[in-house]
Amino acid sequence: MKKSTILLILAFILLWNSGFIGAEFGLPYTGPYTLIFLRYLAVTILLILYLLIRKRLKWYTWKVVGINMLIGFLAHGVWLTCVLLALNTKVPAGIVALIVALQPLATGAFSSYVTKEKTNYYQWIGLIIGFIGVLVTVAFRIDLSRSGSIFGYIIPLLSVIAITIATLIQRKMDVNNKKEKLPIDQSLFYQSLATMLVLAIPAILVENLKTEWVSEFTWSMLWLVLAVSIGAYILMLKLIDRLNATKVASLFYLGPPVTMFMAWIAFGDNIKIMDIVGILIVFFGVYLTNRSSVGS
Repeated sequence: MKKSTILLILAFILLWNSGFIGAEFGLPYTGPYTLIFLRYLAVTILLILYLLIRKRLKWYTWKVVGINMLIGFLAHGVWLTCVLLALNTKVPAGIVALIVALQPLATGAFSSYVTKEKTNYYQWIGLIIGFIGVLVTVAFRIDLSRSGSIFGYIIPLLSVIAITIATLIQRKMDVNNKKEKLPIDQSLFYQSLATMLVLAIPAILVENLKTEWVSEFTWSMLWLVLAVSIGAYILMLKLIDRLNATKVASLFYLGPPVTMFMAWIAFGDNIKIMDIVGILIVFFGVYLTNRSSVGS
């Protein structure tokens, strides 16, 4: 693997998982729908200005725009809404990241049908082991006596479904070099626009856009907009362009330990022994998933 790709992977892991921490910092001052709406309103405005300055703001056919907006709605809107709803029920950020790390199993299972890329023996074993690692940790965390706890641990599964579908659609366009594939900046603009428009509905109707504009919220919003929504997603799209869908998806397995460490520093979240056990199992799964062999 090229050094440039390794650097992209490291930067993506750090920026992507900092989003869990930034969201948890912002949630005390607004609702989950409003936070996402304001975040993507800002991202959309920044991208419009950028594209105008570069004279790259362009309208394509509804088919091209529609598929990119669908990817955005799934990879940004649904994914983030479910994550924030889980954080809002006080599920620790590291555990939310661990549940979302189930995505590689789903991506690996369906990539051969969608993108015609083979998932080899080592990848399948690694994906299953990674799933077991996630299961071990969640099983020791969930409180079955509390419905809120059950909801908090189940809702991130919708994030897994949404971003898996988005990843496979994006990868299929990359592999087949379809005309629906847009340059990264234009694709991200349409993705952000879709997320902003859809989330405006619950943000206004359910939460009335209620927000406390304190410095903590402002700083967290700046980080979420610039570092995560723009930086991390650009890196993810670049990685999808270089690697097959299963390998990119397996990077989500590396998120939980990074997020847990960040949450420990930022919020003093407790790290339990079974969290460590689950993470070690997950690491072994990642190693197998990315092992080079015939058919990878």
